[in-house]
Amino acid sequence: MDVLLWMFCFIISQILATHGIENSRTVLRTYDNSRSILHRHKRDWRWNTLYTDEEKKTTLPHLIGKLSSTKVNGSARFVIEGEGANTIFKVDDLGDIYAWKTLDREEKSIYHLQAQIFDKRTNKQLEPASEFEIKLNDINDNAPRFTHNIYNGSVIEMSKPGTRVLQVIAVDPDDSSVSGHAKVTYSIIKGGENFRIDLDTGIITSSNVLDREQQKSYELVVRAKDMPGYEGGFSSTASVIITLEDINDNVATFTKKQYTISVLEDRPIGSEAGMLQIEDKDEPQNTNPMFSFVKQDYSGLFDVVSDNITKNAVIVLKQLLDYEKVKTYTMEVEVTEITTEPLGKRDPQVNTRAMVFLNVLDVDEPPVFQRPSYFFSIFENASLGSHVGSVFAEDPDEAQKIVRYSINGGNVFTINRDSGSIKTSNNLDREMNAWHNVTITAVEDGPGGKESRVSVFLKVLDINDNSPELDYEYDLFVCANARPGKVIQTIAASDKDEMTNGQRLSFYLDHAHSNFSLVDNHDNTANITLKQGGFNPDEKKTYFLPVVISDNGRPQLISTYTLEIVVCGCDANAEAEPYSCRGAYAQTGVSVHALTAILLCILAILVITLLIVMRRKFKKDSLVTLGKSSGEIHEQLVSYDEEGGGEMDTNGYDVSVLNSVRHSSMRPRPEAQPGPCLYATVQKPAAKGDMAVMIEVKKDEADHDRDGIPYDTLHIYGYEGSESLAGSLSSLESASSDSDLDYDFLNDWGPRFKTLAELYGVDGAENGYEY
Repeated sequence: MDVLLWMFCFIISQILATHGIENSRTVLRTYDNSRSILHRHKRDWRWNTLYTDEEKKTTLPHLIGKLSSTKVNGSARFVIEGEGANTIFKVDDLGDIYAWKTLDREEKSIYHLQAQIFDKRTNKQLEPASEFEIKLNDINDNAPRFTHNIYNGSVIEMSKPGTRVLQVIAVDPDDSSVSGHAKVTYSIIKGGENFRIDLDTGIITSSNVLDREQQKSYELVVRAKDMPGYEGGFSSTASVIITLEDINDNVATFTKKQYTISVLEDRPIGSEAGMLQIEDKDEPQNTNPMFSFVKQDYSGLFDVVSDNITKNAVIVLKQLLDYEKVKTYTMEVEVTEITTEPLGKRDPQVNTRAMVFLNVLDVDEPPVFQRPSYFFSIFENASLGSHVGSVFAEDPDEAQKIVRYSINGGNVFTINRDSGSIKTSNNLDREMNAWHNVTITAVEDGPGGKESRVSVFLKVLDINDNSPELDYEYDLFVCANARPGKVIQTIAASDKDEMTNGQRLSFYLDHAHSNFSLVDNHDNTANITLKQGGFNPDEKKTYFLPVVISDNGRPQLISTYTLEIVVCGCDANAEAEPYSCRGAYAQTGVSVHALTAILLCILAILVITLLIVMRRKFKKDSLVTLGKSSGEIHEQLVSYDEEGGGEMDTNGYDVSVLNSVRHSSMRPRPEAQPGPCLYATVQKPAAKGDMAVMIEVKKDEADHDRDGIPYDTLHIYGYEGSESLAGSLSSLESASSDSDLDYDFLNDWGPRFKTLAELYGVDGAENGYEY
């Protein structure tokens, strides 16, 4: 009964609030378990919250509620402020509030405002401002919306039914407090044969065991609907794409039952001989086949592995092939794979074994030596043409071509091109070169023959052919006051021959010495020791010690050295002072090798100086001989391409010398007969006096010019310009002219001008000259 009464009061308060009569809190104030009656609290303002429905279809504006107060009179004026005041909501003088816009609760559900009452006449506030709010009642006018239009999910294939795949979510913006408006339920409307969706949460799970190899992906259509349990309401859909993740649940198999592959016989070890293609329904990352030979007959010759990318079986060479030995190999290969399922989904008809026929192809191979390298040895005293050793190579092909040999590596050895026998062609000296490395080339006889090379190492064996030698040239000094037993010097020697274990050098004196002794240290060294002291440097300053060094080879070789020991003064420690020695050897301090080098340098300088002097003298004699040669006069022909402009051109050429004629130096001459000439046709000049003057001037210039050419020079002037009084000076145009110019004066100039005189027809013999 109490519950019914409470519900009745609540409904009444909602009705009153909707019509603006009064707030529900003013109508229903208290109701407790003591069944107290309702109390109405009187106040001035008679509203608190106004309610209205969203999305009303009535004509605007529509009434929302009414503002009322106990102090309202005929002159009252209502004023509202706040959210949407005077724009969305307006109030008239009677206190009625109207909405001038269609309201959407999903945009804004509550509006907070203030109301005031003023007197129209006095504009005096009748009551203090009071806050109120307008709440929008929700209607189901929105459909649920999925967070994504398309959902992508995945699940591992072969998973158990009920495995979660993904969750879809839809949101309804309507008021969740109103029953059914925002409540969303989910369902699968397409593709739900293998999946289920939770009605309330939208979680999608698998309903069957799925195999990726049968179907890789599934597409579902899910729906979200509000107002559950009612036929009405709104709904929306979304697509769900579910992909199955692959696992290794299938065994790899061969695509064929037998394979035939061919490989060249010269393929190197480790190279691929052939590939056997397989197939696996799983994805490559889940394909892990293992291959093996069913029989291990060829396991030492071949290996079968999996390719890193294609996962196919690859046959790899472990040894070199030889067509001449085996032409075909037959083998059986098996493929196995560890799968997720114990037995996998094996089809009894699949091929897990395959026969392989491998054919070896013949290639033209180069000759093959019997050894990868050769080692020979020979004594250094071997005579020329001694046999060192032989190499042998043969053609591995069926043709068995003839092989020819050649050697490369110096001129010490030769090889027979047919037999491969190596012999010496030069003298050997182990001390100069103990090893000789040569390369032997074997070439197939015939055009385009293949060739191969091999290294040959020849060791020169030692014989005892070198005498022992001192390591240094020792300068020995002894203090005049040294006591007996004093070690003057430790000398060392060596042998260029090979010093093997047990071989050593021995030291001893050729004959006993009264003052010094030689002690052999048995380590290729010896000590020179003072036997008797008390020297007087004034009496004897140098002693000679004959030292004999021998080896223990066969034959035994001996060397004898005479060492000079100089007696010197002593320092504070009773040691010899070499600079105090009186001998010239000690004073100079220059070794024999140094003196020899100095003398050789001086001799070379003298020879070079003598050669320079002789060369200069030879040049001078050649010039003198050339100048004195009878009848040999060098002449030079100088051609001037640019000539003067004649008399009118006084700036370009001075013709004054051509206008002065020296008749006193000329005399008539008989008509000359043309004689031998150095040049071909030369014409005489046309003018008589001009040419003579020119030649005289040029002769004087040549006589006094130290820098001039010392031979006759012929200047040819083809044209001197128009209106020239001198006329043409070219001799090429005067050969046939009747000129009366006398050139006999050329004979007066001597033999040097003989050729010039001959050019102008002057016979020197007529004047008593013999050339």
